[in-house]
Amino acid sequence: MADTVFSGRFYYHGKFEDLAVGVTDGVITEIGKDTKGDVKIVLPHAVLPAGTDIHVHFRDPGETQKEDFRSGSTSALFGGTTTVIDMPNNIPPVTDYERFENKLDSVTSRAYCDFGLYSLFNGSNQDVLDKRSFGLKIYLGGSTNALPVGELNEHARVFLKEYGKPVIFHAEDGKCLDRHSMVETSCRDHNLSRPVECERTAVSDAVSFGVKRGIIAHLSAPMEVEAGYDVEVTPHHLLLNDSKVENSWGKVNPPLRDSRSQEELLGNYIAGKYRILSSDHAPHTEEDKSGFAHAASGIIGVETRVPLFLALVRRKIVGLDTLLSSSSTFPNALFGIRKGLIEKGYSADFMCVDFSNEIRINQDRLHSRTPVTPFHGFGAVFPSHVVIGGNIAIDGYELIEERFGKFINAGD
Repeated sequence: MADTVFSGRFYYHGKFEDLAVGVTDGVITEIGKDTKGDVKIVLPHAVLPAGTDIHVHFRDPGETQKEDFRSGSTSALFGGTTTVIDMPNNIPPVTDYERFENKLDSVTSRAYCDFGLYSLFNGSNQDVLDKRSFGLKIYLGGSTNALPVGELNEHARVFLKEYGKPVIFHAEDGKCLDRHSMVETSCRDHNLSRPVECERTAVSDAVSFGVKRGIIAHLSAPMEVEAGYDVEVTPHHLLLNDSKVENSWGKVNPPLRDSRSQEELLGNYIAGKYRILSSDHAPHTEEDKSGFAHAASGIIGVETRVPLFLALVRRKIVGLDTLLSSSSTFPNALFGIRKGLIEKGYSADFMCVDFSNEIRINQDRLHSRTPVTPFHGFGAVFPSHVVIGGNIAIDGYELIEERFGKFINAGD
């Protein structure tokens, strides 16, 4: 008999069914019509697997005036995301096991959702990387708090080819960026200063490394990526373009592209061509974003990633299976996390969605430390309830203050 039985209309094997899902120690143990359990909880609306976001920058430690793990992970929960993997371009960057441990010690007590951590590969630190890392991040061109990896020696290239975990590439070529540098006053200028050719060159370079499990992060424009490398896309590159957002809150690396590229990228996503939908949540203060030329690059998104696309599902623009696969099922499978499906042996992580309750995003009601977003006013469907590891964390659009988040050790 299960500890807890959640009953409701679950999305199970591609269709909605009235089911009773038994959960013991946070894991689904029974699925049926009349499952027995000590505690029974009725979940409202449509019950879907919760989201997993494999690309967030919570700025903790080092820049907690921008975000910390409490505000970032709380934002994730409100957006239906129960698991995140946090990027390593902190101050200082996570390049060895000591910095990894320091970061883990800093953030664990503030995590309201489950989390994993990456390490940064700088070209020569392969012997001091923490084995608990979910994977490596490599910058092929400069970006926030990160220098390009530069030329790799043979020892480093062999290491990358033999590395069994995912390797995530920020694909913008540094030399190409240098050639196109200019004074910027708009998102259009930013696009011109970091053109698609710099991204295309870096994608080719990333593929040449021949890693076993490569991911091209935040692809901003349609381009061919060699089979064997997965492609990640973001809501801002799918739904925004360089003429739709004028101010620095739309400044991001790689940039927002022109409307034609954006529409084609969205069409490819709708067709199922890209298997990972991440937020690249990258918060900055209002001071950081003042004055376009010197403004920091980054857009928040961990709270709006799934709700924006639930609204597109509601309008029959995006298929529900496409959204669930790219925002949860496939990313979890890629990183070996037992989440993203309503199946026995998987974590009981659910979100309850009332598809009739589409609202306009109000940045004053988001939970990031600086919640300004270019998605202000966009339609979204936020989950009414969120369950993480069998615990209700969001109840009737309100946060349960008890902290349920835990570190997921990729070395296990």
